[in-house]
Amino acid sequence: MLGTVASLADTGTLTDPSDPRGTGQVTGSIPGLLSAEALHAATMGWSDQVASEASLANLSMTVAGTGITASSIVSRALAVSGAGGTGLTSIEGLVIGGVPVSTTGAPNEVISIPGLSVILNEQTQSAGGIVVNALRVRTWDGLTDIVVGSAKAGI
Repeated sequence: MLGTVASLADTGTLTDPSDPRGTGQVTGSIPGLLSAEALHAATMGWSDQVASEASLANLSMTVAGTGITASSIVSRALAVSGAGGTGLTSIEGLVIGGVPVSTTGAPNEVISIPGLSVILNEQTQSAGGIVVNALRVRTWDGLTDIVVGSAKAGI
């Protein structure tokens, strides 16, 4: 549904640097769109930095008729006071439309296929941190925008 936001594992925002948060579930799904296993999210902070990560296994989704699967997805974000943010993503066993895809690990890698753009290791910097989306899928008509494995860290 247009404008719908769904989160399957979300820690929320840290309320205090000494307030680490974590959440997870064995399986999660959005019927008709995606399913995954071993969903996990964690965030922790110190006086001068924040680290967050998101991970999942056995992703299976279909977007605009194109199947996308991955055996493992991990994203990590780190924000350090005075140094901005850094991030990384690991995607194992990625298959798009039945074709195995090797990822480079470079930030903001784009794979275009008819009707879709798939962004791997999407990194968006801000003055105080970073958002790292392991996998983002957008339809060319702009009606669908799906983010899988998002980690955010900010000071």
